[in-house]
Amino acid sequence: MKRTLIYILLIIVMGMLACTSPKKPAASLLQTRGQEIVDDEGRRFSIRAVGLGNWLLPEGYMWNFEEGPDRPRTIEKMISDLIGETQAKEFWRRFRQFYITEADIARIKALGFNTVRPAINWRVLMDENSGELSKSGFQLLDNLVEWCKIHQVYVIFDMHGAPGGQTGSNIDDSRNNAPELFTDPIAQDRLVTLWTAIAKRYSRESIVLAYDLLNEPLPKEYQQLFPLLEPLYQRLVAAIRQVDPNHIITLEGAHWANDFSIFGKPFADNLLYQFHKYWTPPDSKSLEPYLSFRTQYNVPLWEGESGENTLDWYWAAFQLYEDHNIGWLFWPWKKMDTENTPYSIVKPQNWDALVKYGQGGEKPTSDQAAAILQELIENIKLENCVYFPTVVNAIFRRIPARIEAENFGHLGEGISFALVEPDKNAAVYRTSEPVPINEIEPESATRESHHQSAYAIQLKADEWTSYEINSTIDQVVKLIVKVKAQTANPNLLAEIDGQIHQLSRNYSLQSYFYNNSRPFTVTKGRHELKLHVDEGQVLIDWIEIN
Repeated sequence: MKRTLIYILLIIVMGMLACTSPKKPAASLLQTRGQEIVDDEGRRFSIRAVGLGNWLLPEGYMWNFEEGPDRPRTIEKMISDLIGETQAKEFWRRFRQFYITEADIARIKALGFNTVRPAINWRVLMDENSGELSKSGFQLLDNLVEWCKIHQVYVIFDMHGAPGGQTGSNIDDSRNNAPELFTDPIAQDRLVTLWTAIAKRYSRESIVLAYDLLNEPLPKEYQQLFPLLEPLYQRLVAAIRQVDPNHIITLEGAHWANDFSIFGKPFADNLLYQFHKYWTPPDSKSLEPYLSFRTQYNVPLWEGESGENTLDWYWAAFQLYEDHNIGWLFWPWKKMDTENTPYSIVKPQNWDALVKYGQGGEKPTSDQAAAILQELIENIKLENCVYFPTVVNAIFRRIPARIEAENFGHLGEGISFALVEPDKNAAVYRTSEPVPINEIEPESATRESHHQSAYAIQLKADEWTSYEINSTIDQVVKLIVKVKAQTANPNLLAEIDGQIHQLSRNYSLQSYFYNNSRPFTVTKGRHELKLHVDEGQVLIDWIEIN
């Protein structure tokens, strides 16, 4: 009897503790207001997202398959051929279980991102043959939402591969290399069913930021189908609004999300317009079509994918978006055997045997293939991946880092730079701005090949350029500036938040020198670094803060 009473008391006490324990506040349901995204209290929210690619829609390049299987259905077929359908089914269950876990979301939050965008293949959520919704597929999304609620990271659901295919390429898992979504009424009906189911399921989840209706629809070779895109968007929005009147809906332009000519006047409230940016100059001129659209219709923009490039490009591009009040996404969170993502999956031993088989080479035995794939399952776990702080530092403009001199801010004269005669724009790179930029020979591949800049800026007395830098801790650093004289005895100063740090005065008219500062302390937080010419004229290649 006494034991029973003790158990009852313990249950009561535990229940009381559970009721009184502090809970994390629910996330604000974000909304659009004019050109901003705002929270419940009207405060501006800036999207700083990372793309969860390869998890629910595997892409061949992320598996190091340069040839051969390039999309989910061809990768699935190869694995079934190697280990049989039963083992393949178990492989994919475990792949999805471990590729993205709560540990990934916690780490994403810790690094400074505030949003994730899972790339979804429709076949994960719906049976291709019957059209029935998949409980196990939706459970994956449920898990993600719960992790994001715990760690206060927003979710943007991205229909990366739609029924029938919206691009006609590998990235949408298309069956016949054609965007059959736009020619097949059944595929369109299935897409409506899917988005209605997603919106109904998550209509009360404030951690869900937006619904991304179609990823990169209709490349320009299908221009004849462009007139069908916005009407399909209108149909999808109308269906979603029947079950969820509150969440933001994000619309991508045609041709890899970048052709906004398909849009007319906004046809609904709470729309967020999205473009993507890869491998184009990270300068203000490249954003002009989107900025004009934003101004014309008073709507918010965000850059929904950007990545697959060098550290220099990352530093410039993500600074560019923030200077223009544009939310952004880095793509992707992790992939195999790389150095340009936050995390790299270690390539399994003997992985090349699968690569060669995918290219038509010799077939490994079932046991050999199973062992390689089992190692892959272990390697995709976050704790077994390789972290690249240099990538994250470039995205967030954090130190230690190297900054290419031409990647000063994008806020214009008097804020990001000052010139004595700002009457002529640069001839190469940033050609809509006046800071003189010269082409130079790129550095040899032996010195950090992930830096590929071939530019230097030219400054003379009383001119300066400004750079945002961020530090996650108080740290002692020194500056190294690669500089070349263009007049005798020039003098270049470095300022951080107005405090001057004298550089050594090693100059030559024939070659570059590495001018150093003395060590000094940079405190945690955001700072402004200026390079200011006090005398003469110089060419500046880059600045390192170590």
